Amino acid sequence: MLTLKLINEETEHVISGLEKKQFKGAREAIEEVLAVDKKRRETQQQLDKNLSEQKQQAGQIGKLMKEGKREEAEAIKKEVAAMKESSKQLEQQMGEAQETLVKLLCQIPNIPYDEVPEGKTAEDNHVVKSNQKECDGTDTVGTWTANPKNDEAKVPHWELAKKYNLIDFDLGVKITGAGFPVYIGKGARLQRALINFFLDEARKSGYTEVMPPTVVNAASGYGTGQLPDKEGQMYHCEVDDFYLIPTAEVPVTNIYRDVILDESQLPIKNCAYTECFRREAGSYGKDVRGLNRLHEFSKIELVRIDKPEHSKQSHKEMLDHVEGLLKKLELPYRILLLCGGDQSFTSSICYDFEVYSEAQGRWLEVSSVSNFDTYQANRLKCRYRRADNKKIELCHTLNGSALALPRIVAAILENNQTEKGIVIPKALVPYTGFDIID
Repeated sequence: MLTLKLINEETEHVISGLEKKQFKGAREAIEEVLAVDKKRRETQQQLDKNLSEQKQQAGQIGKLMKEGKREEAEAIKKEVAAMKESSKQLEQQMGEAQETLVKLLCQIPNIPYDEVPEGKTAEDNHVVKSNQKECDGTDTVGTWTANPKNDEAKVPHWELAKKYNLIDFDLGVKITGAGFPVYIGKGARLQRALINFFLDEARKSGYTEVMPPTVVNAASGYGTGQLPDKEGQMYHCEVDDFYLIPTAEVPVTNIYRDVILDESQLPIKNCAYTECFRREAGSYGKDVRGLNRLHEFSKIELVRIDKPEHSKQSHKEMLDHVEGLLKKLELPYRILLLCGGDQSFTSSICYDFEVYSEAQGRWLEVSSVSNFDTYQANRLKCRYRRADNKKIELCHTLNGSALALPRIVAAILENNQTEKGIVIPKALVPYTGFDIID
């Protein structure tokens, strides 16, 4: 969540940032936070004053008793008792104000960086790079026309999956429900190949692999901002109050909850393969066909913890890493800088990577790489101790998919189909053990 220091010192900047993010009632929300914070600080000042007077008066009681001034001592005792009662009430008011403050702050999203473009919807996102054309900074999703062209009709991946017996969507419905496919034979081997390829590439780039739980408690969901913002999108195990993770970002980032790191430990670079679970409530139509939108899917996640002055460099390195994967998979891709209105609740800046589906004639998101600044760290109490002055400050947190598998699989099947079968990208052949699906 946003820090009170930032809200108090840069009030107008925060309000304009929230307005860029299309957050309704931004000024009213911030003014309410400031009012509650002012009341909390005034109550704290009164409480401190009371406690100081209590201590001073209590010291007088023993002295007066020794001097035989019992009546005066008893009168001071009554005053001290009254101050103690007043202090209890002030402490209760402090607690209530603090609770209200946290609730208010949890409802306010992160503010975008200055370089994030204005815009309301996905159509306003800027296309900043692509292997399909040179980008000059003026391209947006709404104006983009540089899609791969192929004279041959392409078969969608759900038909290819059936033809080559790679994925059984109907069997998944039988076992669980829609959105839980069963991978078979070379389809399963392709999945495993991609997982190992992505993990090996992350390791080569200096990431330490972590195997976290795929079920987390509410505190973990709160720490990374999934709760209370995305509660309806998560599968909830109500008896134990656990949540199935929507991404490995949640458990891996929470490793550093309530932790003070040394500056020498930063940046921390972790990667993790997990299954991910999302309810995807309200999704329908062509967007959910085949592998386009699943309730359970495999994903490799990159998570970084860094100091503020280095986090932009970390973000760039993550973007370069994801782009390198798409190049090695030989897929048509484009990179989007999300506009304010299309950013997530918790991010300061986010780039999406999309690959083109020739059969569907549309771009499919396969990764989001975000810098959250101190927003998550403030909720997590993830801090570091500076080497020079030993001052303790909030870390920056970053994460990104590298990569999510379903749409990558869809793109490989659709873009690599030939009369002989589906050609496997050269980088994957050592992992699959075959170079064609036929």
